Amino acid sequence: MVEKRDRVKRTASSDAIGSSHLRNAETFHFKDDGVTPNHPHWPLIIYRSPVRLSAGLDPATIFEELFARNGWGGSWRNGIYDYVHYHSGIHEVLGIARGSGVVQLGGRQGRILTFEAGDVAILPAGTGHQRLEASNDFLVVGAYPPEGAYDECTSREDHARAVRSIQQAKKPATDPVYGANGPLIDLWVPEPQSA
Repeated sequence: MVEKRDRVKRTASSDAIGSSHLRNAETFHFKDDGVTPNHPHWPLIIYRSPVRLSAGLDPATIFEELFARNGWGGSWRNGIYDYVHYHSGIHEVLGIARGSGVVQLGGRQGRILTFEAGDVAILPAGTGHQRLEASNDFLVVGAYPPEGAYDECTSREDHARAVRSIQQAKKPATDPVYGANGPLIDLWVPEPQSA
């Protein structure tokens, strides 16, 4: 997929970024289907419209600055690939800057959800994702926590290595939307070590 760069003037204000308001977190756990491992312990987290996207401000810039302010960087602007893929060495946040899309999460056995501008999905390492359909103006901003290594896994051959790599992906210090006190901090609890 060729990256589509947003041509809208990049302006954001602290008012728009400061307008994030606490929303209930929707969570989903997905099982390993033999191709897409998903995360064995941590759920996918979805916030519906946690940021007010104001007319006159570039919505992608609002998400980029919000994620960066909360320690999630390496941001990009694009869509979501139309094939099942996941990242085994790093978590990912997706902010829907414009349009709407239907996305399958958790691999082929996962869940189909519709996302609208303003929504955010936080995918723990291993979470499969695939765009099924989208509006012509669909624009997503993605970002990553500071620790981890980006990879793109798509096949059964990736599975065994990915399962080991997912276990190495550390819990982020902050929630990409709400910072150090966000729901992610309580929802992604480290699994107790066996004796």
